Formats: sequence, C-alpha cells, structure tokens
Amino acid sequence: MYKKNFHNWVNKYFYSPNFSQKFIAKILFPLSYIYTFIVIIKKILSKEKDLDIKIISVGNLIVGGSGKTPLTLALYKYFSKKYKIFIILRGYKRSSKGLVEVCIDNKILVDVKQSGDEAMEYALNNANVIVSENRINAIQKAKNLGANLIILDDGFSKFNIKKFNILLKPPIRPYFNFTLPSGAYRYPLFFYKFGDFIVENSENKKHSFIENETKNMVLVTAIANPNRLKEHFNKCVGKEFFPDHHAFNKFELEEIIKKYNATSLLVTMKDYVKIKDFDLPISIIKLEILLSQTLIKAISNYIK
Repeated sequence: MYKKNFHNWVNKYFYSPNFSQKFIAKILFPLSYIYTFIVIIKKILSKEKDLDIKIISVGNLIVGGSGKTPLTLALYKYFSKKYKIFIILRGYKRSSKGLVEVCIDNKILVDVKQSGDEAMEYALNNANVIVSENRINAIQKAKNLGANLIILDDGFSKFNIKKFNILLKPPIRPYFNFTLPSGAYRYPLFFYKFGDFIVENSENKKHSFIENETKNMVLVTAIANPNRLKEHFNKCVGKEFFPDHHAFNKFELEEIIKKYNATSLLVTMKDYVKIKDFDLPISIIKLEILLSQTLIKAISNYIK
C-alpha cells in the first residue's frame, strides 16, 4: 500500500503538483542542476562505437512511459517483412541477471519473471527478444543469431553505441521542464537536438480499443503514467493504479474485483503478461500505431 501511495504522489508531483509539491521541487532545483551537469559530462565523454549493424533506438527524455513499447512493436511489425530484427532491452524489474534470450524464432524460452513485462509483451507478439544490462553483448549475440537489424528499447542513454535515435515527446508533458529530482526529465530539454527523428504525439495515427469489453470493468494498471489511459476512465466502475512494473498477485486482484463488484479487470498488455495465467476475467486495452510515412522514410534511408 505504501508503494502504491508513493507512486501516486510522485505521479502528481511530476504532472499536477499542489502547492507543497511545487515548493519541494523548487527547493530541489540545485540538485537538478548538478544532475544535469553530470548527464552532460557523460554525453561529452562517450564515444560512439560502430557495431557493424544498423541499430534503431526508441527512447525519450522523461522518466517512465511515453509510448515506446507500442512504437517499437509497430516498427518491428513493419520492418520485419524485410529484415531479421531483434528487440533488445534491459528487462527492467526482471528476476534474472545477465543476458537472457526471451524469444527466438517465435519460441518463448522463459517466463515473465525472467524476462520482465515489456520483453514478454514483445515475445507474445512473436518478436525476437533479448534482455541484457549490457546492450553491446546483446547486440553481438543477436548478430550471431542472424540479426541484420536491431531495435533498442529505451536505448537513447547508450551514447557509446552508434545508432539512429528516435525520441518520443510525451503526450502529457511534465509540469516543470527540469531534470530529476525537480522534474520528470532524465535529460535536459536541449538533448532533443541529439535525436535523429523526433516523434510528436500526433506524428503517428493511433487506434486504441478494448478487447473483451464487459459491463462493469475496473481499471487496474502498473504503468508509469496511468493518465495516458484517460480516454477509458469513464468506461470503468473504478480505477486502481500501482507502481510501474508492479508484480501483481492473484489475491490482490480478486479483492479488487470484489471491492467494485466488477465483471472484469481492464488492463494494458504490459499488465496482462503478468496476470494472464491467473484465470480471472480480463479485458485488454490494445493500442495500434500506423507509422507515418516521414518516419518510415527516415528509417529506410538510414538502413540503406
């Protein structure tokens, strides 16, 4: 409960702070300047290494989500018609360590605890997926397995890797345009100039729909910024927000169903991969992205 309340407090602090939260943010401004200085030095000291394979990075400047996963999936589905692609990511909050092959040639090799929720979401979409704290090792492994194109999920910070940087601007902007801890930015705003392609919220056409919609759904989600699901709030009898990457257990979800007398749990795909085996009534928010021709052209030119 403490983690859940803290997560909600932090989300409000970054996006819709009250007077006391604004006061705290202003007190922390000096720490934000120090953080920004460290990030700039890291960028200056990093030297790009050419790994002899085309690499597309999908990233952002803020903490938490801004739509990286659905965009990465859309890129995979479009370009996998011509290339053998591997999606590589850290596998945040997974129980395993080191390099783990999650899904190779449509065969899922591990469970969600070992892969992490985002990696398993890619795997359920038949993508080749490797998780590793060391992205260079993972890229070399993918090359050995026949990859001729790599997509790095959240790879912008890997300044030592030569790649095509796609940066997403968040659909909901943080209240302050400052870096941590005063604001939600991991990198200062001027770092957008290091992006090879900047994706605005309206850049790609999006279609959001609910699979298996029921009469009395309760929204339960563990994503970084649940307000991104605002269009579905009025379809639900209640909302329960958990910290990003929260590991659900069946009992807590059963209690939520009883609390709201719900006919199903409304979840994102990121949540679904962790609860699909609980034998509970589930409705899923699906998001499909139609890539813009300008983005397709920019990536195609890079690959060629």
